[in-house]
Amino acid sequence: MIEQDTIKLLRECDAGIKMGITSIDDVLSHVKNQNFYNKLSDSREEHQRLQCEIIQLLGKYQDEGKDPNPIAKSMSWMKTNVKLGIEDSDNTIADLMIDGCNMGVKSLNRYLNQYQAADEQSKDIAKKLSHIESRLAAELRQYL
Repeated sequence: MIEQDTIKLLRECDAGIKMGITSIDDVLSHVKNQNFYNKLSDSREEHQRLQCEIIQLLGKYQDEGKDPNPIAKSMSWMKTNVKLGIEDSDNTIADLMIDGCNMGVKSLNRYLNQYQAADEQSKDIAKKLSHIESRLAAELRQYL
């Protein structure tokens, strides 16, 4: 049970990180404010470092990880492009990114509750990712 919950939690973290990195990549070229750009770039790097940890842990279990749900990914891409098509501004980007961060935190907490038998290292990674997302959302509020 511990091993299965650990793998499932790590896979969800992997999918969430991939979604976060893709979302940042989708908006980064539209950002006008240099400080805002730097915050997103720094967060992207932080996501990538954590993703390396997850991939390494999943490798111990001979698991290749998980891609984000294609429907969720498509919906996110569509929402981003429609909103930026209407108003290509840092305010719009901040709004989109904060929504994404909040959804990520919500999902991570759901998975932490769902996979309670996961090992502590995996739970710590999920909590670290949740913290990264919460912090980014708080930092981006100034750009709304």
